[in-house]
Amino acid sequence: MTDSLTASLNSSPSSDPASFNPPAWLANPHLQSILPSLRIRRPLVMRRARQLLACSQEQIVDCGDGVRLLGHYSSQVSAGREPGRDLAILLHGWEGNADSMYVLSLGSHLFARGCDVFRLNFRDHGPTHHLNKEIFHSCRLDEVVGAVRAIQQQHIGQRLTLAGFSLGGNFALRIAARAPAAAIQLERAIGVCPVLRPHSTMDIFESAPFIYQQYFVNKWKSSLRIKQSLFPDLYDFGPIFTQRSIRTMTEVMVERYSEFASLDAYLNGYSIVDHVLAPLEIPSHILFALDDPIIPAADLKLLDRNPQLHVNAIPRGGHCGFMDRFSGESWADRQIASLMGLG
Repeated sequence: MTDSLTASLNSSPSSDPASFNPPAWLANPHLQSILPSLRIRRPLVMRRARQLLACSQEQIVDCGDGVRLLGHYSSQVSAGREPGRDLAILLHGWEGNADSMYVLSLGSHLFARGCDVFRLNFRDHGPTHHLNKEIFHSCRLDEVVGAVRAIQQQHIGQRLTLAGFSLGGNFALRIAARAPAAAIQLERAIGVCPVLRPHSTMDIFESAPFIYQQYFVNKWKSSLRIKQSLFPDLYDFGPIFTQRSIRTMTEVMVERYSEFASLDAYLNGYSIVDHVLAPLEIPSHILFALDDPIIPAADLKLLDRNPQLHVNAIPRGGHCGFMDRFSGESWADRQIASLMGLG
């Protein structure tokens, strides 16, 4: 199955799947998925990101309809260089944030190659729970579209790339499909191991190794506790805190705090399979590991076949891993820079 998927889906001429060749000790998909976020790596990532962070300016983005999101903008000018020709907006995954190690790793790699970088937080991710009363859910696409449009309006003339990881990759591709209608001029969108069919990912969480579900359950509950403490008159998440699985937590969230009639309706609301990406008019790329333990590779076959959508199906890499060394940038970081023409 892996060989056939690689042959049928690897459609981007700029990517050679064989070029990702991790050493044997790094080949395990679970290690690939966990290693990028291990605390032991943070000092190494922070060292590479020193200039990116030193040049970072905190910005509150007006997304329209009273919604505000927090971002961090690093410009080449602030580093004493010539103005950047390119601007990359980076989107983290669910329960990550703009300072997640994979975001800083990519951001520092692009910044060192002359690209301006804007690291955007989703609602209720990072230190942003106070900015909006309503809680985050994965169908809040309009506000992220509004954020991207507002950021571009502040940087007229730069070539804009949107890149995201996991749920952030899902958002990047949905935004790309809506970009022309939303008056956003994108050069390209890139999703690293994007969530494809949320129903499938939910099913995997129920059967995956305990560490994956527990990691996200703990992070989500921590986030909801912050939200409840800030808006005690609006939220009592007690019924969610008693749950032990992401599925049941999501069911309670949908029932009590969303406009969706059912869990199925909510999950379908942010799916990108079938015809969701049919409107794509912008070159869009998916970097996907066929051994991803969270996003099933079989769902790649459900994507709409659009000439603007290039799927790079890589045999190995885990979930948003693509690590071929313990320190330094990832293969995905280098691949994104290559797709942007930054070498």
